[in-house]
Amino acid sequence: MLRKNADTIILGIAILLIVIGFAVLGSASSPWGKKQFHDPNYFVERQLLFCLTTGLFGFLAGMFTPPKFIRKISLAALILNICLLVLVFTPFGVQDKTSSRWLEIKGVSIQPSELLKITFIIYISSWLASAKRDRKTDVWEGFLPFLLISGLVGFLLVIQPATSIVLILMAATLIVYFVSGAKLSFIAAITMLALIAFGLLIAFTPYRLARFVTFFNKDADPLGASFQVNQAMIAIGSGRIFGVGYGNSTSKIIGLPEPISDSIFAIAAEEFGFVGVIFFILLFFVLTLAGFFGSLETKTKFGKFAMIGFSSIIGIQAFVNMAAISGMIPLTGTPLPFISYGGTSLTVFMTMLGLMVNFYRNA
Repeated sequence: MLRKNADTIILGIAILLIVIGFAVLGSASSPWGKKQFHDPNYFVERQLLFCLTTGLFGFLAGMFTPPKFIRKISLAALILNICLLVLVFTPFGVQDKTSSRWLEIKGVSIQPSELLKITFIIYISSWLASAKRDRKTDVWEGFLPFLLISGLVGFLLVIQPATSIVLILMAATLIVYFVSGAKLSFIAAITMLALIAFGLLIAFTPYRLARFVTFFNKDADPLGASFQVNQAMIAIGSGRIFGVGYGNSTSKIIGLPEPISDSIFAIAAEEFGFVGVIFFILLFFVLTLAGFFGSLETKTKFGKFAMIGFSSIIGIQAFVNMAAISGMIPLTGTPLPFISYGGTSLTVFMTMLGLMVNFYRNA
């Protein structure tokens, strides 16, 4: 069923997630909207007016653009995206606290690091599908170029900093590399290098080290690094089996930071309880599986690799968000796909879905 009806399942679950996302956002954002803009529906209206509109455009563009053309422009798209990553460190970039992740051009803000979830996967899929060169088992034509381009992209993301995007993107890319037939020794070497790099990054970056330390000791800094995850766990625990009811969360009003972005899952868990949490997990799990099984029906290696890459990003990011806010892994600040507030994120994931359906049917 997942293999033969992958496109229908992908579309159905995506629509359901987006509808649920707007409902959860409406509840989570109402106190913030009322306090900051005297309008409890402010964030939902913006998400509908701007984010969903661009998301629908991205979905339709992804769904109806010929796969051959997408593959043809994959390198140009990645180069343009890398240029945008560099531009965030110029006057066009928007500084937010200690981060430089956004560009603002004529009043329009975009997050280039989110766009990489499409352009990098598309490029790597095209690169690995090459019939003329041995990208999978040759060190000089496969392993080293893969390492260099991944290293460049990873470096530009880390210095923003956008560490969680590095983890999600590189994990998904590594899955694609593995599925393409790469040697296990290549996969092991890349994994080892990545672990060493992240270990050094954590050791020499105070705020990352603080998150890592408080993961093992939630009481180490209760009013600082561990405050958000402790408040999120209280919210999740308050939901019990069936939740406190839609709109009745108290955590969104007092205590919980970032209730409309990376903490929104805690609000959903408080209002819908354990049953709602299981439903959320099931939706993302089936969506990811549909992408994996659907890739088996694609006619080209390019389409197969791209579908696996996009499915991996959706599944990994959903897991990272829910696991981090539940205290299962260190806090990352990763938004929940289709649910969290944010224009670039929703647009990127809806474009991904359009591309997945396109590749399933045509590639």
